[in-house]
Amino acid sequence: MKVVEALEQDKSTEQSVTEEENQSSYLKIKKFKFVMLLFFLVFATAGITTFALAFGDEKAVNVGVTERSEFNKLYEAYDKLNEKYYKDLDEEKLVNGAINGLLESVGDPYSDYMNQDEAKKFQESISSSFEGIGAEIQEKDGYISIVSPIKGSPAEKAGLQPNDKILKVDGESIQGMSVTDAVLLIRGEKGTKVTLTIQRPGQEKTTEVTITRDEIPIETVYAEMKDNGVAEIQITSFSENTYKELVNAINEMQDKGMKKLVLDLRQNPGGLLDQAIKISNLFVPEGEVLFQVEDHNGKVEKYVSEGGQKVNVPTAILVDEGSASASEILAAAVSESNNIPLVGTKTFGKGTVQTAEEFEDGSNMKFTTAKWLTPNGNWIHEKGITPDYEVKMPDYAQLPYINPDKELKESDMSDAVKTAEQMLNALELNPGNVDGYYDEDTKSAVKQFQEKNKFEATGILKGETTVKLMDQLRQKLKENDPQFKKAVEVLK
Repeated sequence: MKVVEALEQDKSTEQSVTEEENQSSYLKIKKFKFVMLLFFLVFATAGITTFALAFGDEKAVNVGVTERSEFNKLYEAYDKLNEKYYKDLDEEKLVNGAINGLLESVGDPYSDYMNQDEAKKFQESISSSFEGIGAEIQEKDGYISIVSPIKGSPAEKAGLQPNDKILKVDGESIQGMSVTDAVLLIRGEKGTKVTLTIQRPGQEKTTEVTITRDEIPIETVYAEMKDNGVAEIQITSFSENTYKELVNAINEMQDKGMKKLVLDLRQNPGGLLDQAIKISNLFVPEGEVLFQVEDHNGKVEKYVSEGGQKVNVPTAILVDEGSASASEILAAAVSESNNIPLVGTKTFGKGTVQTAEEFEDGSNMKFTTAKWLTPNGNWIHEKGITPDYEVKMPDYAQLPYINPDKELKESDMSDAVKTAEQMLNALELNPGNVDGYYDEDTKSAVKQFQEKNKFEATGILKGETTVKLMDQLRQKLKENDPQFKKAVEVLK
C-alpha cells in the first residue's frame, strides 16, 4: 500500500509539474501579445495625433490646453480680421491693440500698455535721464493734461502749469489719445522743437507754446541755506536715487548749521513708492503708521516707520496742486503721524498704486493694483490733501507763456500783449492800461525794461527780451514766495 501510495504521489507530482510548465508557457505567450498590443496602440496614437496636427482641424492644437470661453469672441474677431481685411495686417499690432484696449476699457488714467519703445522711455524717466520737454502728463476725460513740469526743465521755463490741457502737438490733435502715444509725440531729440497748443483752466482761448527739447537729468533734490539757519530742500520727483540725494542734502545743510527745514514738494508729480517710504521714514517716529494699502478684496496692510536716521529739526512741508502720488504719501505721513505742518494749496489727489508687469518682448503694462490710504485711513483720490495753512501764489504766477519767436509791437492787439502787460506791471514797469492793446505806454515800458537789461531799446517785444521778461518774473516769484515765507513764519 505504501508503494502504491508512493507511486500515486509521484504521478500526482508529475502532473502538477506538467501543469505548472504549461501555465508558465501560456503566461509567457500572453505577456508577449500584451506588450505587442501596447506598442501598437502607442504607435497608432502617435500617428493619429501627428496626422491631426498636420491636416486636421485647428482645434487639435488645443489638446491639453485649458479652454477660456471668455476669449472666444476675441479669437473670432482676430480670425475674421486676418481672413477678410482688405490688406495684410501686422499681427503684433493687433495683439498690442487688444491688450491696450483691455487696459483702456478699465477707465483708469493710470493704467496703460507700453510697447518696447514706450516701456524703455518709461524706465528712463525714473532711472537716468531722457530727452524731451520734462513734464509729467496724464489722461483725464479724454484730454491730456499736465500734472507737473520738472524743475529747471524746458516745460517749466516755458511756463507750463499743472492742469494745463495739451490739445495739439505740432498741429496734430491728441484728444482721446493715450498717455503713452502722447509721450511719443511730445518727446524727441535734444535741440529739436515741439509746439504744444495749450488751454489753461478757466480760459476759453488757447495758446501755442513752442519748446526746445533738452536732456532732462534726473537730479531730484535741490538744497539751499537761507537766512537764520533755515534750509530749503526741494524734491522734484521720486526716482531711483532720490532718497540718497535727500540724505546727502540734509547732511550738507546740517554741516552749514541747519536749525529749521522747509521741504518743498510743490510741482512734484510723484514716482517710485519705495523712495516715498524711505523718505517718510526720515520724518516719522519709529512705530508710527506711514500709510495704508487696500487691495481689491478690501484687505488693508499698514506700513510702519522703522528706526534709523531721523530729521530732528522743526520742519514744514510745501505742497500745491502739482504735488501728486508719492508726494501726497509723504505729505500725509508727516502730517498725520508727526504733526508736521503743510503749507500751500490743495494737492492733486492721486490715491492709487500702480505696478508694471513686463512681457517677454520687453513691452509692459502698467495698471492700478490697490488704493493707498493716509495713516488715519483717509482716501484722498480726486480730493487731494488740504494743507494746514492755505496760501495762494500771486496772480502773476499763473500767467501763460509768451512765444519768444512771435514779435509784439505797437498797435498790436492780442492775448499775448495782455500777458506781456501783466508781466510788466508785476515788475513795476507801468505799461498803462492792461487791456491787450500795445499802445505807446506799453512800448515805453518795454523800452525801459530793455534799457535796464542793456538790450537795444526798440520797444518791440521779441526774442531775448521776451525770454528775459519771463525769467525775471520767475526770479521775483522765487524771492517773494508767499508760501515759503508762511512756512518760515510757522516754524518760528
